[in-house]
Amino acid sequence: MSIPHVRRGPDEPEVKKVVADLKGIPTQEKLIEILQTGVLIVTFNKLDGDERVMTCTKNNENIPEDMRPKTDKVIKEGTITVWDLNAKGWRSFKYDRVTKVEGGGTVTITKEK
Repeated sequence: MSIPHVRRGPDEPEVKKVVADLKGIPTQEKLIEILQTGVLIVTFNKLDGDERVMTCTKNNENIPEDMRPKTDKVIKEGTITVWDLNAKGWRSFKYDRVTKVEGGGTVTITKEK
């Protein structure tokens, strides 16, 4: 496989697209857009080197009402904050550590009594 020669800085959209394509994942912007409308299974390497597979979303329809964001908090560049459907809590990961993204479908959340 040959790597396309691109003369741009690492923050240029063309470079980000090439890197995402090489890894077989969406760009960070596209990943966030998809998470805002549905559920994905994201595999990434944690900072300690362990691999983590997380079923997650940013879609309010899949987040319990009392856990939805109250403000638009500014997050560090390269960090994606999501609702972990299995842990039932907010988690974050570094985009550059993502190794795989799979469609997770949709889920319905019911409040536990």
